[in-house]
Amino acid sequence: MYIEKVNNPQDIKGLNINELNVLADEVRAGVLNRVSSHGGHVGPNLGFTEATVAMHYVFDAPRDKFVFDVSHQVYPHKMLTGRKDGFLKVDDMNAISGYSSPRENSEYDLFEVGHTSTSVALASGLQAARDLLGEKYNIVVVLGDGSLSGGEAFEGLNVAAEAGTNFIVLFNDNGMSIAENHGGMYKSLAALRESNGKSSNNIFRALGFDYMYVEAGNNIEKLVDAFRKVKDIDHPIVVHLHTEKGHGYQPAVKDKEAWHWSVPFDLKTGKPTVAGSGESFSDLLGQYLVKKAELDDKLLVVQSAVPAMSGLSKERREALGKHYVDVGIAEEEAVALISGAAKAGAHPVWGTPATFMQRTYDQLCQDLAVNGNPAVINVLGASIYGMNDFTHICFFDIPMFSHIPNLVYLAPTTWEEFITMEDWAIAQDKYSVALRVPCAVVHSDEEYPTDYSQLNKFQVTHRGSQVAVIAAGGFYQKGEAVLKLLADEGINATLINPRYLTGVDEQLLDELKCDHQLIVTLEDGSLDGGFGERIARYYGPTDMKVLNFGVKKALYDRYDVNDLLRDNHLTETQIVADIKTVLA
Repeated sequence: MYIEKVNNPQDIKGLNINELNVLADEVRAGVLNRVSSHGGHVGPNLGFTEATVAMHYVFDAPRDKFVFDVSHQVYPHKMLTGRKDGFLKVDDMNAISGYSSPRENSEYDLFEVGHTSTSVALASGLQAARDLLGEKYNIVVVLGDGSLSGGEAFEGLNVAAEAGTNFIVLFNDNGMSIAENHGGMYKSLAALRESNGKSSNNIFRALGFDYMYVEAGNNIEKLVDAFRKVKDIDHPIVVHLHTEKGHGYQPAVKDKEAWHWSVPFDLKTGKPTVAGSGESFSDLLGQYLVKKAELDDKLLVVQSAVPAMSGLSKERREALGKHYVDVGIAEEEAVALISGAAKAGAHPVWGTPATFMQRTYDQLCQDLAVNGNPAVINVLGASIYGMNDFTHICFFDIPMFSHIPNLVYLAPTTWEEFITMEDWAIAQDKYSVALRVPCAVVHSDEEYPTDYSQLNKFQVTHRGSQVAVIAAGGFYQKGEAVLKLLADEGINATLINPRYLTGVDEQLLDELKCDHQLIVTLEDGSLDGGFGERIARYYGPTDMKVLNFGVKKALYDRYDVNDLLRDNHLTETQIVADIKTVLA
């Protein structure tokens, strides 16, 4: 095997084209070994395997700088830059991130990259510094998988083109984003593919770039030839590569959307080897939105390239018809769009993972909340039980959302409570509303209110004394478990579902002063700037003691949830022990 002898890109420089093809097959086998055993991005990496081999064969990394967008295509690169064991050996897979990461002590990864459309802008900084310092090297950007639809990509292209110096964009065009492409510019890309790059409708030339088209984007010989032509070029150029998403693995070629990312699976059958965990909140949400559209002519379901997160399969998207809009990987556009749609009388609902909402903070404040338009946002995966890669942490949303004036942030505790809140949020016309969608499906027979317009009214679900536990959203069930343990210790505590994360129930908090001496807050998120701190601040001038439980602010990467819970004193027994210590 060639791959066993490859410890850095220099080790492939002496291979001929036939040997490079064998190496590409071995790299693809390594990618499949990792994703089938460990899970990860399947189709994007398989489709860019040959291009990665050709890149490292022609260019001279790390002197030449590679910047990968979103990192969906970074696995083959890692295998060729000293990290192949993370793909070939099961025991070493956890040591390797699924994203570009200099924290892996690799001089070949320049940036932590997990969000899309950032590569060109980051690389434009390399370009500016290189030119300022009078240095000479190639800057190579890998852009694809829908990344071109993000506004930051265009900002970076605009700046790099004006600089006018060496800047090579490898545009990986597999005809897909995470799901299908959306946006008018993709007609231009289709025209370029259909004309073998000769169409006058060329978005890259319009932006000031030179342009080259490579139809055979999975042919190493063609790729090597193209890359040699642009190496050391003295101006910005886009090399448009027409690749096949999932190339070399038929299930991933046949169903490109389903195989964008996968849990561990059997290589022969393509079937998952990890059992599902019962009902999925995403699936229930998708069902709900389709039914809601049948009842509400004004409903507009908005996505930003990750429809599966809201349970919107291709069939459900088709069923929604005119009620569905996908803006591509462009969260800023999504927020502005739902604000405009609400202003015009529609009932827009946008959903995406919490980690991607960080990218549109200004629009949440200025385009939406300041205008007071009644759009609805479903904040998905917002939990320590959500995605746990370094760049995809989803539990910093409460500090972000809860401090935006004029935005109501709700925290449902069960599926049924979520539905009543969502129905109210869609029907009302006074507030911009976000809902922190729980990760786990919990059912309840409780009757929930149908009107949440009297803001910041908490719900007391069990009245006791001495200790009050305010357990928000997905941690409400943890609060119930804490109450049972306290009861075993002879403490009849109060349990409160706060429902609102953007304010406090001053009347209730004042009432608790009469027969309580300790308030305990539980939140599935960051302590710093979180919900609990708001409660503690309210009680600051009083004798009431407050214990806040959540996650300390830190950089987390591929953490074990149980370890995270223990390290932050978030197990029920630890919480009870801390309560007893304060009471004592």
